[in-house]
Amino acid sequence: MKNIRNFAILLFITLTFSLLAGCQSSAEGEASAEENEQQPILIQGPMPIEAENFAAKLEDVEEETSGNFVFYKGKVDDYPVIVMKTGKGMENTAAATAIAIEKFEPAAIINQGTSGGHDPDLHVFDIVLGERTVNIGSMKTGHLEDGEGIAPKEWIPMDLMASEGSAGEDPDAENIRYFEGDKDLLKAAKAVKDTHEEGKVVEGTIGSADVWNNEVDRIQWFHENFGTSVEEMEGAAGAQIAKAYDVPYLGIRTLSNNKTNGGEYNPDTAEANQEYVYEVVKEYISK
Repeated sequence: MKNIRNFAILLFITLTFSLLAGCQSSAEGEASAEENEQQPILIQGPMPIEAENFAAKLEDVEEETSGNFVFYKGKVDDYPVIVMKTGKGMENTAAATAIAIEKFEPAAIINQGTSGGHDPDLHVFDIVLGERTVNIGSMKTGHLEDGEGIAPKEWIPMDLMASEGSAGEDPDAENIRYFEGDKDLLKAAKAVKDTHEEGKVVEGTIGSADVWNNEVDRIQWFHENFGTSVEEMEGAAGAQIAKAYDVPYLGIRTLSNNKTNGGEYNPDTAEANQEYVYEVVKEYISK
């Protein structure tokens, strides 16, 4: 009888510990699952000066590369954030964005960096929130014969996403394609406008192309016909890929120069923009 009683006590203790261990494993599993559900926020910067200042702010940083692209994986306020150097240009940015979405499944993407001004009312250190982003390099020329010259002010936009056939022959493609900035990201960006003290923060249209425009008349033509506030060489490509994957996207660009009003280039704008974007990310995380 005594042996039976001892066996019963031992069995009870064993079952109790098993139950407690199971509860603990379940709790740890739930915590792990919750952590895995936190999709990272992705911050893009073309050049080192447009990405590395933000990367230095991350906690618990790990560096990863894929092709020519560098990813700094860390945290802001205990939330996963990835800063990536995309390289300059539309092709680099499109490829980098697609790779990052496939690898990391980001909750949102912010493409940020420097830009040249198109709006004469904007000045160096001002920041433009990309309410819209547009490809200003996708153009269709008029028909002119040999010796008739060129007429760039007569070129029309060509929407490469409007037709599965020849965009050059489809009249539906002769429109401007704007990519709208995500409303929640815009809301977070507007909520922290006052943290940027070096200039003003406005909503506007970001133009992108693998072209560096130095002709003031040409810049003014884009401003008048496309509504561009600034130009750079990456944003519309990232916006197009983000839209294809249905990932929230916003461009945030500071003016490093503005030829329409004599604003001279200042490289310090890159760091100032990252300081502001850091505040945007913290606001977005908190909400």
